[in-house]
Amino acid sequence: MKDSRIKNFPISFFSVIMGLAGYTIATQKTESLFNLFKLSNYIAYTNLTLFIIISALYIIKTAVFSNEVKYDLNHPVKMAFVPTISIAMLLLSISFLEISSNISRVLFFIGAPLHLILSLITITKWIQHPKFQIQHFNPAWFVPILGNLLVPIAGVKFINKEILWFFFSIGIVFWVPFLSILLYRVIFHNNLSEKLMPTLFILLAPPSVAFVSYMKLVENIDNFAKVLYSFALFTLLLIVFQYNLFTKIKFYLSWWAYIFPLSSFSIASYLVFSKTKFVFYKYTFIIIFIVVSVLTIIIAIKTLRAIFNKEICIEEE
Repeated sequence: MKDSRIKNFPISFFSVIMGLAGYTIATQKTESLFNLFKLSNYIAYTNLTLFIIISALYIIKTAVFSNEVKYDLNHPVKMAFVPTISIAMLLLSISFLEISSNISRVLFFIGAPLHLILSLITITKWIQHPKFQIQHFNPAWFVPILGNLLVPIAGVKFINKEILWFFFSIGIVFWVPFLSILLYRVIFHNNLSEKLMPTLFILLAPPSVAFVSYMKLVENIDNFAKVLYSFALFTLLLIVFQYNLFTKIKFYLSWWAYIFPLSSFSIASYLVFSKTKFVFYKYTFIIIFIVVSVLTIIIAIKTLRAIFNKEICIEEE
C-alpha cells in the first residue's frame, strides 16, 4: 500500500509549497504594515521542512518508479507542474530574504538555474510534441513561464540586474501569447475539467508577480507598472465574476492554485500602497490577505484530512 502511494505521489504537491510560501510573504507584509509578531518566521520554516519532505518523497518515487516520473514529464497537464519544484525553491528564497540571507541565497542559486533548465525542457517538449491538442492547454501551462518572473524578486540582492532582466523578459513575453491561447481555448472549446477549474486563478499570478518583479528592477512606479497592476486587478474582478464555477467543486489538490495567485496580488497591492500611499490599495491588500488567510486554513485542513483518509496519492481514473 505504501509503495502504491509513493507510485502515485503527484508532482503537483509542490504547489502546496508555492501556496504557503506566497502566504508567508504576504504575512510578512502584514506584519510590517501593522508592526505585528513575526508569525511568518514559523510559517517559513514549517514550509521549508515540508519542501524537504515532499522533495524526498518525489526523489524516492523517481528512484523506484522511474516510469511513472517519465509519464509525468510527458503528460500534457502534469509536465507543466514539473517546474513547480524550482518555483517552490525561488518562493522559499524570497520568503527567507528577511529571515536568513544564507538560506535564501542557497535556494536562489539552486532554484534559478534549475528553473531555466526545466523551462527549456518543458517548452521544448511543447514544441516537439506528437499529439497535443488545443484542449490540452490549460492555466497550468503558465507555471513554467511564471517562475521566470520570480527570479528578479529573489535575486535582486544576489546577482546583477542585467541577468535578472533576462528572466523577466522570458516571463513577460511568453505571458501575452499564452493568455491569448487560453482565452481562445476556454471561449471556443470545451470547459476545463472540474479538477482543473481552480487553476483559473493562476491567471492572476503573472500580472501580479510581473508587477512586483518589475518594481524590484526599476524601483519606481511608472506607467508600465501601473498597467501591470491594473490588469491584475481586472483579472481578479473577472475571476470573481466566475464564482459559480468554483462553488460546487469537490476538493482536489488543485485547490492550492487559489493561494499563491491571491497572495501575489495582495503583495502587489501592498507594494503599490507603499509607493503611492493611496488608501484604496491598503484596504485592497487587507481584504485579499484576510481572504487568503481563511482559504489557506480551510485548504490546509482539507489537505490533511485527504491525506489521512488516503484520498491523495491514489490511482487516477
